[in-house]
Amino acid sequence: MFYLIIIFASTFFTVLNNSISTNLSIKSVFGETFAVAVGAIAIFIVDALLALIIRRLTPKSWYSPERSIFRVSKRERDFYNRIAIKKWKFIVPELGCFTGFSKKHIEKTDDIEYLTRFITESNYGVAIHVANALFGFLIAFIPICSSPSVWIPIYVINFVLSMLPVFVLRYTSHTLFKLYKRQQKSRGTKEENKAKA
Repeated sequence: MFYLIIIFASTFFTVLNNSISTNLSIKSVFGETFAVAVGAIAIFIVDALLALIIRRLTPKSWYSPERSIFRVSKRERDFYNRIAIKKWKFIVPELGCFTGFSKKHIEKTDDIEYLTRFITESNYGVAIHVANALFGFLIAFIPICSSPSVWIPIYVINFVLSMLPVFVLRYTSHTLFKLYKRQQKSRGTKEENKAKA
């Protein structure tokens, strides 16, 4: 709901700003409104296509818990603490409904298969949202959206709305990875003890 409010409000203010700053006629305001609406729909489609490409056409091994590219550094963790992510992360939508795996809460801290899936799904989410944030500019190639006063605000809004889930997923990743490593070590110890017995 929060995201829908932001999308509608930003669409309204983009049209309003463009209308006032360029003294558009009523007819032109309708044209501008239509262009912004098309841009908003187009960026949604671009985001969905990128998600589909990443989910279906890239190897699952790229998103495994062992991939160092997805590790969260201390500096990054400090950044998340400075922006008080813990206080506002709940307003960012969690889209696990599309993959059949909810990432809203860590439910099983001692199940390595669950933790592996959680980390993998989080890594997919990070890759998808970063791609969405970066490639939103593609709407500029749609003739009706090619005016900078249309595509730039839409791109910026999409960038921000795409990066917020990245922050939330990355913030959670550090805890997940620690739990995963602990379970991995515990499983290794159990197997060692069995072998000795």
